[in-house]
Amino acid sequence: MYIIIWEYRVKVESIVEFEQIYQPGGKWTELFKKGNGYLGTELLRDSDDGQRYVTIDRWVSFEDYELFLSQWKKEYEVLDLQGEGLTEREALLGKWKAIPYETR
Repeated sequence: MYIIIWEYRVKVESIVEFEQIYQPGGKWTELFKKGNGYLGTELLRDSDDGQRYVTIDRWVSFEDYELFLSQWKKEYEVLDLQGEGLTEREALLGKWKAIPYETR
């Protein structure tokens, strides 16, 4: 599994719109579903800081994610620009590969 984690500081006046776009079933997940290997997205809100969010996007593989980016680059960039207007800051926390669990 391939996982991408982003952190956002959302403008107070944009919280509702941000949640609508980034939540499962929102515009991002609808775009990601066009790619093979997309497994889902989680949207997390900090319980101590209501403007701080994290998204966790899951893909079957790095290759699936990269193919999605190449096929849907324009749509990705348009949606990314729309999201930038809703935040004070965003940061890529990392791209992760799950370590397979082996039973013995």
